[in-house]
Amino acid sequence: MFTRHLPYWPAGTPRSLRIPRTSVYYNLEVSATRYPDSAVIDYYGSRISYAQMKREVDALAGFLQKRCGVAQGDRVLLYCQNGPHFMLGYYAILRADAVVVPVNPMNRTEELRHYVEDGEARTIVSTQELWDRIAPLIGTSALENALIGAHSEYLTTPTDLPLPDFVRAPAAIPSYGGVTAWREALAAGLAPGPHLAAPDDLAVMPYTSGTTGKPKGCMHTHSTVLSTSTAGCHWRGASSGAVALAVLPMFHVTGMQAGMNTPIQAGATAVVMTRWDRECAAMQIERARVTGFTAITTMVVDFLANPNLSKYDLSSMTTLGGGGAAMPEALAKKLHDTLGLEFIEGYGLTETMAPSHSNPPQRPKRQCGGIPIFDTDSRVLDPETLRECGPNEVGEIVMRGPQIFKGYWRQEKATAEAFIEHDGKKFFRSGDLGYYDAEGYFFITDRLKRMINASGYKVWPAEVEAMLYAHPDIQEACIIGALDAYRGETVKAVIVLKPEARGRVKGEDITAWAHERMAAFKVPRVVEFVDELPKTATGKVFWRKLQEEESARAKRAGSQSA
Repeated sequence: MFTRHLPYWPAGTPRSLRIPRTSVYYNLEVSATRYPDSAVIDYYGSRISYAQMKREVDALAGFLQKRCGVAQGDRVLLYCQNGPHFMLGYYAILRADAVVVPVNPMNRTEELRHYVEDGEARTIVSTQELWDRIAPLIGTSALENALIGAHSEYLTTPTDLPLPDFVRAPAAIPSYGGVTAWREALAAGLAPGPHLAAPDDLAVMPYTSGTTGKPKGCMHTHSTVLSTSTAGCHWRGASSGAVALAVLPMFHVTGMQAGMNTPIQAGATAVVMTRWDRECAAMQIERARVTGFTAITTMVVDFLANPNLSKYDLSSMTTLGGGGAAMPEALAKKLHDTLGLEFIEGYGLTETMAPSHSNPPQRPKRQCGGIPIFDTDSRVLDPETLRECGPNEVGEIVMRGPQIFKGYWRQEKATAEAFIEHDGKKFFRSGDLGYYDAEGYFFITDRLKRMINASGYKVWPAEVEAMLYAHPDIQEACIIGALDAYRGETVKAVIVLKPEARGRVKGEDITAWAHERMAAFKVPRVVEFVDELPKTATGKVFWRKLQEEESARAKRAGSQSA
């Protein structure tokens, strides 16, 4: 067991946790009993109490079972943006003893078809702005039933907050075979059968894209989900008085746990935003007295860039954290100067149901994934020899613990490849490169396959990106490999300049600046300025897309010169 980090364990926090031997739904039942009149959801100022949520969840579960034929263990697609429909739909599926399959709401029809076919799903829960993508699948796939709502159904209190037009749009549920309007399902008043889901039954099956092929379903049980939601309650000390700003997409495990499952387990309030909007976020923090929120680096960049930020009272904030990409030193300093808060970084994957590592709140390190959380054993192995690495040696991060998924759905080969025997135990292979320091804090350098080999020197893009963020004129940066006739590969920087620097700063300025601050082999030899970087649905910089475009350009150039 890895123990180097234990001297820095959060004070007053147990080192081991007992994971509740219940279902995830049971947390809602408990909190609704304890705090029936407290708000579980604050949706742009409209509040839903725990008692209302439980009442509606149970009614929806009854409808899924008795009208849609959902049986224990069935997979049900949850194809929603953040909002009450996602949260109520999620818990209704669990109450019906079924398995939640959260789907990225940016997916189009044919992408959605993969989830239907691979998950063998007959029922989908969604909202009306996504209906056009669902409709072609009814009757041409296994999909038979669709439960469709409208965001405006839960806007019960007038608000001047900036809302997307589709959120304000009145309900206009399509009249279509197999489609039931959300309100109609609630009005049916159907009681669900006895709740039968056991702790080790499948609860949630989020899909992960991986490096090749189609997305694979990660099988998580009620216990693996509860392991990180319970950890979240203890690590940051979440309580019924907490107010969490839920801005990360809930279809992704970090948003799912930090913005929904952990607050519900604690009896807290989730202030939910359907779309990220920095002005709206600041207004919500002030009005709802938000105590903390979990974000990714790109959100923090945008939030701090708001010229109106100083006019808002953000003093209620006590915690701010996240992951997805290391927080650059310059940005972390600006955050501390603005809000007086340290950004508590964590690390995890879809396969680990969010965090496997997190920084101790009282002793965080910047640009660091943190230390292994409760009952988690993590090591670093040489990717080629599988030798266990010592402090400051880069290798593949592997881990074992209560949050590790049970395998990929219907993918025995991929499941077998995801695990390795080490030290007489079964470890999950993260596919991420990193190291731990002398104090047992883990640092992530990059994906195993995201590496630039420049004249034999290995360049980790994330490291170069973090250094570029200290440049006063750079708003965002992404490092990729570019073909180089002499070096094989060279370092290319794709950069978004701050508005006031556009047209003034040149590529050679960036290169000269970098030469003064980093080893020569790390310096970007090629600089491209763009208006914006492509992002994934969870807001991370889509580096792979940029790399693929660069490789395609090099291939075309090579064929033309041949």
